[in-house]
Amino acid sequence: MNIDIFKDILVPVIGGLGIFMLGLEFMSNGIQALSVNKMRAFLAKAAGTPIKGVIAGTVITGVIQSSTAMTVMVVGLVNAGVVGLRPAISVIMGANIGTTLGNGLIALPLGPLGLIFAGTFSLVYCFSKNEKVRNIALACMGFALIFYGLNLMTGGLRPLRNIPEVMAVLSTLTADSYYNLIKCVLIAAGVTAMIHSSSATIGIVMGLGAAGVLDWTTAVAFSLGADLGTTITSWIASLNLSKNAKRAAYAHMSFNIIGVCITVPLFFVSIDVLAWAMQWFGGDPGVAVVIEGKETFPLVPVAVGLYSTFFNVFNTALLFPFVGVFDRVLSRIGRTDAEDAEDYSTPKFLDRKLAGNFPLAVPAVQKETARHLQAGAMFLDIARSAKSAPSDPGEHYLATDILSRDIRDYTASLMKEDLPYEQLDLVASLIEEADFTAALTESMHQVARRVRREKFSSQAQAIVDVALNKLGTALQEIMPDHGVTSPDMPAGHVSLPEIEELRARTLALGPNAGAAERGTILALLGSIERAQILIHRIDAERKSVNRQSILSRVSRKRDEQARPVSSNEAGFSPMPAE
Repeated sequence: MNIDIFKDILVPVIGGLGIFMLGLEFMSNGIQALSVNKMRAFLAKAAGTPIKGVIAGTVITGVIQSSTAMTVMVVGLVNAGVVGLRPAISVIMGANIGTTLGNGLIALPLGPLGLIFAGTFSLVYCFSKNEKVRNIALACMGFALIFYGLNLMTGGLRPLRNIPEVMAVLSTLTADSYYNLIKCVLIAAGVTAMIHSSSATIGIVMGLGAAGVLDWTTAVAFSLGADLGTTITSWIASLNLSKNAKRAAYAHMSFNIIGVCITVPLFFVSIDVLAWAMQWFGGDPGVAVVIEGKETFPLVPVAVGLYSTFFNVFNTALLFPFVGVFDRVLSRIGRTDAEDAEDYSTPKFLDRKLAGNFPLAVPAVQKETARHLQAGAMFLDIARSAKSAPSDPGEHYLATDILSRDIRDYTASLMKEDLPYEQLDLVASLIEEADFTAALTESMHQVARRVRREKFSSQAQAIVDVALNKLGTALQEIMPDHGVTSPDMPAGHVSLPEIEELRARTLALGPNAGAAERGTILALLGSIERAQILIHRIDAERKSVNRQSILSRVSRKRDEQARPVSSNEAGFSPMPAE
């Protein structure tokens, strides 16, 4: 039999693989465009306990059809402080289960119909003006292209069985011993790590198995390696993120590595179980079926999909009881004393259960805003290189920004339409104070960033020190307990120069400081001036509404409504005795 390698093998295999991966991309993009924001919000709320985390991870990954996207999303949420490490670990477990739904769908024998469905949905995508309809069409088009690409690959790989040289090489990739099994697993892991898609690797393996190039046992072994190699993407995604985000990626890697290490010794036993189970899914996957005069193995993709599902469910069930252990162990990796400091990205006083109780919710907002202000004041410690200050200004600012959004959302939720005007006015005042506090924190961050990235001469450093002291003194207006370096002279006898005078001193440095150095000081003075203005605005906002008086009236009214009404107060007189 004459085989044209280019026409009969390279064209359908490369074209089929490209169409298959393009289909995965289209389907993932279409579904994520429809629902990823809702899924991210759902995940942030749902992942409260390990069990809820597993369910959320399974459902969301099953919907968006990408464990890679799901894991990267989780790592990003952990980095942002929205999801803690412990629930993230359980979510990643669920993602491993959710991705098996896609593997099961790929195994369906729909290949020949893929092209007509892809063409139909591509026309809808091209001519529709509705964004939602276009995204649905994109997802369906991708789904159809997956089957068409797999069908092309299967047809292109089939002639390899008639090339002795190729079969001689592939015969060394037969999972007939533990040594060869491990070799197959590592090769599949390497391929998956390079293409960043376990689904694509499993699709290729299904094609090789369906074409009879790989026996079904070896195809199953390759699917095991695909689950191992997919962990590389989450690790790469976490490289420049926080330590907790890295730990979430390490959790993903740990699960799959441990699962593979446990499954490999049990592989041949599990294959016997799979062969027994296949009698309910069509029969022996090693038996060929002749279609249009060509021998094919349509049950191999089914066997691969079943095994991949079984592996991930078994792995999750086995390791789920140890979520707490993973949390404790991973939390110690790369841990420093700075991590034991307070986490300002997580609200401390904002309890959603209090949102309906106005007299309790308002003090909670005030305490959280004061905490946000305290976090902002820490930038002054960073600028002064205090030992207790956070080491990374950017990371600390990210935490305060997250806290600011939480305060704003919580406070806005208090603004009910049926509230009296004075209560609405109080809530509006809290929102404005929180906004001014966020702006002050941003200015303080600019101060710390400018001081930290510039090395000043002695004359310039003297101006910077005075400017920082001026800012510290100004903060005492709204933070009476804020600590600044105590002057040697009695309080009230120290006079700090105005910003204009410090600008004049900076300009007078002349040759004692470079242009860049003077420019940095001038920008620094501008940030301090803005900070002073915001400090005055915060102080004025606190005094604009008599908050305590309003809360007292609301509390009194609630107490009166809760107090039982006696018969006399209700206007009834006792019945006279007869």
